[in-house]
Amino acid sequence: MNYKLLASLFFIILFFSSCETRMTSYTPKEKDIDKPKNIILMIGDGMGVTQITAGLYTNGNQLNLEEFPIIGLHKSYASNDLVTDSAAGATAFSCGVKTYNGAIGVDADTMPVKTILEMAEEQGLATGMVSTSTITHATPASFICHQKVRKLHEANANDFLKTPIDLFVGGGKKYFEEREDGKNISLELRNKGYVVSDYFKEDIKSIEMDPSSPLAFYTAYENPVPQAEGRDYLPTISAKSVEFLHERGKEKGFFLMIEGSQIDWGGHANESNYIITEMHDFDEAIGEVLTFAKNNKETLVIVTADHETGGYAINKGSTLDSLVTAFTTDYHTADLIPVFAYGPGAEAFSGIYENTAIFDKMKEALGFE
Repeated sequence: MNYKLLASLFFIILFFSSCETRMTSYTPKEKDIDKPKNIILMIGDGMGVTQITAGLYTNGNQLNLEEFPIIGLHKSYASNDLVTDSAAGATAFSCGVKTYNGAIGVDADTMPVKTILEMAEEQGLATGMVSTSTITHATPASFICHQKVRKLHEANANDFLKTPIDLFVGGGKKYFEEREDGKNISLELRNKGYVVSDYFKEDIKSIEMDPSSPLAFYTAYENPVPQAEGRDYLPTISAKSVEFLHERGKEKGFFLMIEGSQIDWGGHANESNYIITEMHDFDEAIGEVLTFAKNNKETLVIVTADHETGGYAINKGSTLDSLVTAFTTDYHTADLIPVFAYGPGAEAFSGIYENTAIFDKMKEALGFE
C-alpha cells in the first residue's frame, strides 16, 4: 500500500473541507449587506473626473472624497439625448426614470413620477435639501416638483407646498415672495408651521435650527454668489442640516440631498478657478457629512454628479501648484460620471450602471417597496 499517496490524498481532502467550511461561513456575510437608517445624497453638479482631479491637486493633493471605499460609474444620458441636462439627470436620481432634457420629476411622456424624497416623507422619514443655487433650480426641484419644463421657477416654488419637506436651503427667495401671481408662498409656509429665515439678515453660523419646526432658509434673493466672491455657508449649513434632520428623524431616519451647484457654472463659464473654488467648497461639505456618518454608523453617504460640464482637461505643463487647463465646450458632455459611497449599503454602488440605478439602490437600501 502506498502510504505516502494515502497521506497526500488525506491532506488534500482536509484542505478542501476546511476551505468549504470557511466559504460557507463567509458567503452569507458578503450577501447580508447592512441597511442604512439615513441617506445623504450629495450632487456636485457638473462634476466629472477632471473637476475632481483639479480640486484634489490644488488642495495639497488631497480631498475628503478619497475616504470613500466604494467607487462606481454611472451612464448619464437622457431619454432624448446622449448629453443630459441637470433636470433629466436629477430626475433619474430622484425618480428612477430616463426622461427628456428639461423635465422636472416627470417621465418621457410628461407624466409625474413619485420621487425618493416624497417616498421618504410617506414612510415617516425626515427630509431635506440644501443647494448653492436657486432652490427651484433643476437639480433640487427634481426631488420635490413635477413640471414639464425646468424654467418654471414660480411653479416649482408652488410645488414646495404640496410635499411636507422638513428643511430646504437655497437661493430663489423672489420666486416665493415676489411672484407674478401675487402669492406669498413664504407666508403660506409660515402658516404651515415653517420657520422661514433669510441668510442676509442672520449670521449663518449662529442661526438657530430648532428641529421642532420645519425650516425654509433662503440664501439669496435669486442666485447665491460664487464661493470665491464671499459665499460661505455650504459646509456649515450641511453640518447643521444633518444634525437638524437627525433629530427630527430620530425614530425612522432621514433623507437629505445636498447640491454643490456652481461647479457646473464654472464649467459653463470655462473658468478653471471657478470650478476649483467650488470643488473645494463642496469637498469641505463632504468632510462635514463624513464626520457625522463615521460617528453615526447608520448613514449611507453617496456622492456623484448629474453630468460633466465644459469638457474640462488638465494639459501638459501642469504642476501641482499650477494647472494648464482647457475646455472643449461651454455645455455638458456625455462622460461617464463617478459615484462614491460610504456607510451601510455602500457596496451596492460599485460597478458601472445607469444613472436611474442610483434611485433603485437608494430605494432598496431604505426598504421602500
